[in-house]
Amino acid sequence: MTSAVATVPVTRRDRSTVVRTLLRRPSFVVAFGFLLLLLVLAVTAPLVAPFDPHAQTLADRLQGPSGQHLLGTDDLGRDVLSRLIYAARLALLAPLISVGVAVVLGVPAGLWAGLRGGWVDSITGRLSDTLLSLPGLAFALAVVAVLGPGLVNAMVAMGIVFAPSLFRVVRGAALDVAEESYIESARAIGCSTRRTIWVHVLPNIAAPVLVQTTILMGVALLAEASLSFLGLGVQPPDSSWGSMLEIAYQNQFKAPYGVLPAGTALVLTVLAFNTIGDSIRDVVARRRS
Repeated sequence: MTSAVATVPVTRRDRSTVVRTLLRRPSFVVAFGFLLLLLVLAVTAPLVAPFDPHAQTLADRLQGPSGQHLLGTDDLGRDVLSRLIYAARLALLAPLISVGVAVVLGVPAGLWAGLRGGWVDSITGRLSDTLLSLPGLAFALAVVAVLGPGLVNAMVAMGIVFAPSLFRVVRGAALDVAEESYIESARAIGCSTRRTIWVHVLPNIAAPVLVQTTILMGVALLAEASLSFLGLGVQPPDSSWGSMLEIAYQNQFKAPYGVLPAGTALVLTVLAFNTIGDSIRDVVARRRS
């Protein structure tokens, strides 16, 4: 990741060039367009969903796709398409919570450790190693067992697990940038540490941090789906793609195609996050090579 860090100050022209290059990549455009469509569906769910996602019609339970229910119904007769659209909200909210926690914990600590070094670097490095040694999903399960099931508790736990990996990326990038001449010049003319970080350091480590956060978004979505599948994430009557997969799994012999809607949405969303991250990494690395 740190290979993408700039060796010269990043200018506004550099950033606009990177954006134009990304927009010329079909894979990035498709992935970004998919996530944008998902966001629009999540925001306009009450307008575009054909049914109330919680409305039960037991007479129509486990029905296949039809003109009335385009993706069929679940074990309680609820419209799968409507639940899929409403679950898109949680599919975007859950990664934002976990990655947001990771950014709040990992980025400042990584910047401070990379620029200051010394005992700060030693302590934060050891703490990062300790957290990295913990199995992420097991740690989340332990937190949920103590605080109770729920989306926020589960995603905060995953954010704590993600923080060390983001810390390492930021620390390595900050170490590289701290050795550059423009950082020394900024210190020589009396720039405060805060100004040096905001004006000179952050713009030059934005690329690897952005790559790491987009990849973590996909991992967070998978973690949320796993916890909801186990019944420890989103709680009824709210729906998530993980809980929809759990219902489909319980009824796989009665409705074998029930796993396809939520499973396909989950795979495509994770693939979109990873594609965006890979595209940013490739474009920035090519410009720095």
